[in-house]
Amino acid sequence: MSLRMIAIPTKIAELVRTTMKAPGYGHPAHREVAGGYGPCRHCLRPFRVGSEERILFTYDPFHGLAEFPLPGPIFVHAQACERYGEMNEFPEELRAHPLTLVAYGDRRTFLRKEYVADGRIEFVAKNLLGEPGARYVHVRDTAAGCYDLRIERGE
Repeated sequence: MSLRMIAIPTKIAELVRTTMKAPGYGHPAHREVAGGYGPCRHCLRPFRVGSEERILFTYDPFHGLAEFPLPGPIFVHAQACERYGEMNEFPEELRAHPLTLVAYGDRRTFLRKEYVADGRIEFVAKNLLGEPGARYVHVRDTAAGCYDLRIERGE
């Protein structure tokens, strides 16, 4: 099974940078120098702590996938960055961080979660996507709980 690593759309990142508001919510976005490693949810690179600026805003990772929203805080680089391509490989710079992978089915039905601290993201994601009814997997930072990216089956 091949995988697709799905970062937030460029349209969302650009809209936040331009308006300094959370798309779909209108909440003000907050710009600051990175105090944590990240990652940027658009390019999926960790932030350079103390030197890069990032923007914090409210985002619903279930938008277009489930009927009811479940928004939370995420960061993007304050400066334009290239979106991570929907490739089979997990971003190498994020592999060392403790992550939680959560499998969902239709209508945001929780199926199963796995904690990954050994970098075997693709193996665990394929396992979770093998669950009956699994549609996609959310990758979340285990310590902070925030959404990083979505993984789906490749074509």
